[in-house]
Amino acid sequence: MRPDWTPVQKTIDGVRVREVRNVQKGRGLLTEIFRSDWRLDDGVVDQVFQVALGPWEVTAWHVHRRTLDRLFVNRGAVRIVLYDARASSPTHGQVNEFRFGEQRPGLLLIPAGVWHGVENLRDEPGGILNLVDRAYSYRDPDHWRLPLDSPRIPFSFTATRLR
Repeated sequence: MRPDWTPVQKTIDGVRVREVRNVQKGRGLLTEIFRSDWRLDDGVVDQVFQVALGPWEVTAWHVHRRTLDRLFVNRGAVRIVLYDARASSPTHGQVNEFRFGEQRPGLLLIPAGVWHGVENLRDEPGGILNLVDRAYSYRDPDHWRLPLDSPRIPFSFTATRLR
């Protein structure tokens, strides 16, 4: 990160990052999760859900064809890895890796067509909020998966565990 909190790495086309700072409030903290005036996208939030991760749990790989994910780590420390498999994208084939958590909060916007996986980096539960622009459809799910060790994605969570 640079001093203005912008990412050093070149982000995948359409990916947006908004790191935020915790604000001391008495004995606790206030942390903004989403604001439309951040102008990361058009600001439509149709559903918010939480994903709980067990200690050191990895869940990968996921992609959507129409849905925009906005991930915010609200508990613990989590690594989020992205892979751009969109053939028409100027960043096709690129991998991005981000680490967020209670001490370093941030909102990560993941466009449709970008594969993503998450890993809890601690020996305690972790949590992620997802503020999607389209609510999950039980009749026609916009959710596709690949196995954790898929050869289609040039990233290995186990090979990078010690970094």
